[in-house]
Amino acid sequence: MFFDIEKFGGRTSIIEENRDVSYSALCSFSREIAEKMGGRSLCFIMASNTLASIAGYVGCINGKIVPVMVDSGLHHDLKVSMTDLYKPSFIWMPDSGETFSGYEEIWSKEGYVLLKASDDEPCELFPELALLITTSGSTGSPKLVRQSYRNLESNTRSIIEYLGITEKERAVTSLPMNYVYGLSVINTHLCAGAALVLTGLNCYSPKFWQLFNEKEATSFAGVPFMYEVINKLKVFKKKELPTLKTMTQAGGKITPELHKVFAEYAAETGRDFVVMYGASEATARMGYLPPEKSLEKNGSMGIEIPGGRFELVDDEGNVITETDVPGELVYYGDNVTLGYAECREDLSKGDENRGRLATGDVALRDADGYYYVVGRKKRFIKVVGKRVNLDEVERNLKNELQTSDVACTGKDDSLLVYLVDESLQEAASEYVFEKIGISRGLYKTLVIPEIPKNPSGKILYSELKTEV
Repeated sequence: MFFDIEKFGGRTSIIEENRDVSYSALCSFSREIAEKMGGRSLCFIMASNTLASIAGYVGCINGKIVPVMVDSGLHHDLKVSMTDLYKPSFIWMPDSGETFSGYEEIWSKEGYVLLKASDDEPCELFPELALLITTSGSTGSPKLVRQSYRNLESNTRSIIEYLGITEKERAVTSLPMNYVYGLSVINTHLCAGAALVLTGLNCYSPKFWQLFNEKEATSFAGVPFMYEVINKLKVFKKKELPTLKTMTQAGGKITPELHKVFAEYAAETGRDFVVMYGASEATARMGYLPPEKSLEKNGSMGIEIPGGRFELVDDEGNVITETDVPGELVYYGDNVTLGYAECREDLSKGDENRGRLATGDVALRDADGYYYVVGRKKRFIKVVGKRVNLDEVERNLKNELQTSDVACTGKDDSLLVYLVDESLQEAASEYVFEKIGISRGLYKTLVIPEIPKNPSGKILYSELKTEV
């Protein structure tokens, strides 16, 4: 059983604004939900950072019911299209009055309702299939990552080990639980017998930090965009956070400049700042930068997690053994997931990845064995035969213009730079021409209302045009 948490008994598992919930109570609630579903089947969980949502998730995993983690705030039409495609036997969702054709309510508790398919069709599920989660770049996409029980167990054990999570920790839910990073915080802390401080507040709100202090939270998890905003608001410098021990960062590459800011803050105040590297396709984590190396290896995504292994390969698939030579980052480990699902029939598929994940990231390894991500394999274009790294151009422009609102796309011989501040357009154009050396007729700067991003702050390049 993945969530072997009965042993924690009367210890606090969930901390809400007005009550604490013991592990015994959480287990009882989760078993009750699983019993209502009656055995192995497919269930959509409309996820939120609430007791009912977490209990539903724990109940499904321990009851061998396969949950599909869906954002409860997703537009109804997108939820409908997903349920029509996958036809889950059950839907566990907030009691908001939302309805789904062909489903009827059979039970309710703690502000959630359980819906059952009126005409349930048997679904063939691969025996080791434990969980289905959207990739970090999708919103309402039918493409799901298939995670196994082995994936969950191995990655959770590894994260607990390298972060040193104990039963004394209290993690605040700064991320949504339908997001793989947010879910990994829940998995690790419950499996370690620690506590979760539940909130739907965002970390830009003073109330979030007030709750953080009141409930004596010990750790904060954030994506790069969150750290950018926190830095601008000077939250950590303005706020007294006596119980804060650990800050973790994942969900994309943080700039070296911002990395340095928080690494220095951690060093000055006796805390840990841990940069991590991962993907939904690897359950959650593949790499981490030990906090004691945070300043020395600024800009690095670190080393392999316990039990994992990295290698770099060139365009011909040959393993790169030299240092400081870029190549595609490939990961090996028990946490590499089974593969993707794009329809109901895919849920019967077995392990297609076999423990190997080609990440698509281009990285290099230094002489000490630390890895640095320098771009995406597919985020390259050729301009007059010259290979241009779109991620590198984007990163340099952000530094030059002192703004995070920059995105770069394009096709061969056509670079597009997206901005939201019209006053920066001329400076961006000059930088591309003077510093990057691209002729004026081969690039264009465009001003748009906002850079499209997913809930974790990653840019949605698919929503930006690649040619004009």
